[in-house]
Amino acid sequence: MLRVPPIALVLTGGLGLLLALRLFERPLRRKDRPLSPRVTVAVCRIVLRLLGLRWQVEGPEDPAARLVVANHVSWLDIFVLNARGPVYFVAKSEVAGWPGIGLLARATGTVFIARDRRQAAAQAARLRDRLAAGHRLVLFPEGTSSDGRRVLRFRSAMFAALRDLPGLRVQPVTLAYRAPPGCDPRFHGWWGDMDLAPHLLQVLAAPRGGAVRIIRHPAIAAAAGRKALALDSEAAVRAGLEQALD
Repeated sequence: MLRVPPIALVLTGGLGLLLALRLFERPLRRKDRPLSPRVTVAVCRIVLRLLGLRWQVEGPEDPAARLVVANHVSWLDIFVLNARGPVYFVAKSEVAGWPGIGLLARATGTVFIARDRRQAAAQAARLRDRLAAGHRLVLFPEGTSSDGRRVLRFRSAMFAALRDLPGLRVQPVTLAYRAPPGCDPRFHGWWGDMDLAPHLLQVLAAPRGGAVRIIRHPAIAAAAGRKALALDSEAAVRAGLEQALD
């Protein structure tokens, strides 16, 4: 548990610096965030180092793909995906009201969407604004997390807001975790009815943090339609995970 104080210090210090920077960025640069994302990236890299979780990126990044879709394993995914470079997550609107997590999500520029087709046009406009600002967005189409050993069905409804975004390209990404030696292969997974606190303690108390591979796949045109996009991106992510776990 020696990791707790330094990680807490990094998170609180990073959040304070992030909020301070946003006080200047918001009125001067509006949606543009020239400095605060660098704080998020640095904080996530430091936290992963303190956890002892090694991360490796495989495959090229498609600069034209402004949306990333990935399998969702754990709260660790946020740190892992942010460690590579600035990204902004797309989350259900309820997350904004969660104690602690909601504050962090809002501070780091999360885009909140409601699962209501009647709001699809407004939500597409919100996503369009963020993409036009040069933001790279991340979506977890499973709608929930898994044990990290399988990929759940990608819900086509999660792609509904993308139909009014012509020209958008989507890059599927597989997150493949390896548990520390001697631990349950599902060590990093936080899913189902699992409480957050015990899982946090398990990860913090482990002598070694294990590893994660971030596997990028060829981008897909969103113009194919939400159902085809869900099926194709799910197939790519699943194939990546199966190969990584062989």
